[in-house]
Amino acid sequence: MLDPDRCWQAVCARDAARDNQFVFAVRSTGIYCRPSCPARRPRRDNVSFHADAQSAEAAGFRPCRRCSPQGASPAEQLDQLVAAACRLLVEQDKTPALEQLAARIGLSASHLARAFKARTGLTPKAWANAQRRAQLEAGLPQAESVLQAALAAGYSGTRALYAQGDALSPAQRRRRGAGEALRYAIAACPLGQLLLASSAKGVCALLFGDTDEALESELRQRFAAARLQRDDAGLGDWLQQVIGQIEEPQRAAQLPLDLRGTVFQQQVWHALQQIPVGQTRRYGELAASIGSHPRAVAQACASNPLGLLVPCHRLIGANGALSGYRWGLARKAALLQGEAQAPDEG
Repeated sequence: MLDPDRCWQAVCARDAARDNQFVFAVRSTGIYCRPSCPARRPRRDNVSFHADAQSAEAAGFRPCRRCSPQGASPAEQLDQLVAAACRLLVEQDKTPALEQLAARIGLSASHLARAFKARTGLTPKAWANAQRRAQLEAGLPQAESVLQAALAAGYSGTRALYAQGDALSPAQRRRRGAGEALRYAIAACPLGQLLLASSAKGVCALLFGDTDEALESELRQRFAAARLQRDDAGLGDWLQQVIGQIEEPQRAAQLPLDLRGTVFQQQVWHALQQIPVGQTRRYGELAASIGSHPRAVAQACASNPLGLLVPCHRLIGANGALSGYRWGLARKAALLQGEAQAPDEG
C-alpha cells in the first residue's frame, strides 16, 4: 500500500532511490513518470501514485519520454555502463586513457568520470590501480619475491610499490606484517561480546560478536599482517568508555582513532561522525552531502572497522526502514532505540 505523503516527498526530492518502488501520474498531461524525473514538478492535486508502470498504463496514462519509467532508469543505465567500464579496466593489461575508455562504452569522458566517481568513490585510473594493488596483496604471501608478485599483478617493477607511502611496505606485508603489533581486549556488553583493538595511534577496530573466538577470527582477517596481543588490563579503561556509551549514548567515548581506509572511505566515515546522537540519515542524503552515490556510501559503511565510534548504524534505507548492518540488524535496532531514548544534552 503506497503512502501518498511519502511518495509526494520523494517526487519533490526527485529521489532516485524510490524509482523502482512506484510511479506518479499527472492527470493534466496524461503522463506517468519516475520519482526522479527532472521535468517540472506538477501540482499536488493533479498527481496520483501507482505501484508500477503497468498499473499507471492500466489507468490510462502513457510513459514520460524524458525519464522512460517503463525501462531501466537513467541511474540504472549509468550503473550498467560503469560496471562495463570496470570490466574493461580489469581485462586490459594496460590501463586505457579516460577518453579511450569512455569511447568504448559510449559516454563522454567527463560524463564517465563523474558517474564512475559517484558510484565507486574513485576515478577509473585510481580504481584500476586499486584492483592491481589488491591482486598484488593476494599474491604476495605465495610469491618467491616482491618482484615476482609485482610482475604477476601487472606492474613493470617494484618502484611504484614503495612510492605510495603505506604504513607497511610490500615486503612487510609479504612477511605478514612483521614489525606492527596490535593490542586487543574483549568484554561483555549489552550487545553481546565487544572487541576493541588498538595500534600505537589509537583504536583501529571495534567489533561486535557472539563469542570471543568469532571476534578474534574477524580481527585476524582484518589485520592479517599484524602481530596480535591480548591486553584486557591495558585496554580496560577504553572498553569501559565504549560500554558506557552503549548504556548511556549521551556519554560519547573520547578515544583516539586510527582509521585505515581510502580517501573516500574516510570521507564517508567522517560524515557519519557528524550525525548527532538520536538522529538518522538516509544513504541518499549522506551521499548527496558529499557529492557521491548511495551505493558507494553503503560500500564504505560495510568496510567500517569501528562500530559505534564511526556510527554507520545511524544510516537507514530510503523508505526509512533499517537496512544492512555489518553486526546484525538486531544490534542496529538496539543502538538506535537507545539513542532515541537518550535525554537531550544540556
